[in-house]
Amino acid sequence: MPTPARLRLAPSLLSADFAALGDAVHAAEAGGADALHLDVMDGHFVPNLSFGPSLVAAVRSRTRLPLDVHLMIEEPQRYLEAFRNAGGDTLVFHLEARGEPAETVRAIHRLGARAGAAIRPDTPLDRAAPLLPELDQLLVMSVHPGFSGQKFLPEVLPKVEEGRRKLDAIGTGGYVSIDGGITPDTAVAAARAGATFFVCGNSVFAGGPVAGNLARLRSAVERGAADAVR
Repeated sequence: MPTPARLRLAPSLLSADFAALGDAVHAAEAGGADALHLDVMDGHFVPNLSFGPSLVAAVRSRTRLPLDVHLMIEEPQRYLEAFRNAGGDTLVFHLEARGEPAETVRAIHRLGARAGAAIRPDTPLDRAAPLLPELDQLLVMSVHPGFSGQKFLPEVLPKVEEGRRKLDAIGTGGYVSIDGGITPDTAVAAARAGATFFVCGNSVFAGGPVAGNLARLRSAVERGAADAVR
């Protein structure tokens, strides 16, 4: 297996204290985060409601970190421009949502953003295969989308491995992202399977200094990635 791309940690602001969101953004940036992850939920594709473009714009005004916008919404193409204009650098849509996935990827790239496609734990990786040459990021959900604080589902790791192999064979340099239940323990297994972009929520914001939490996660993913290349 080739040496992986730089491993990236993206704290999920859904797990931060909303009353002090600016402080959370600053702490994540100062603590060594590589990006910030924002979960957008419409109450249809998933049961909950969360961030809209105005909140993404507010976060954009507080940081220079890349913003990874996860669109858990039924009709992603309708809102791509709004989230790009708000400051989203990567727009990640779900293959299970409405619309033609290839056209959604093209629309994201026309806006000058990086394109990501996400799959639920029960969606086969084959759904994403035709898009892989055009994707900047493949997101494998390791929990069911829509709720923070769920436990990691290890049964998705074969999909991470397969996605990594396929992207390496194509030579695109795309990230394999994993989202859900990422802790220092599960991050080792995910990195060993080939993940290179780690969305981490409660393990960053739910206790202890953010910088220390990120340092522990960084050590874990580096250890797992080192195991993968031996």
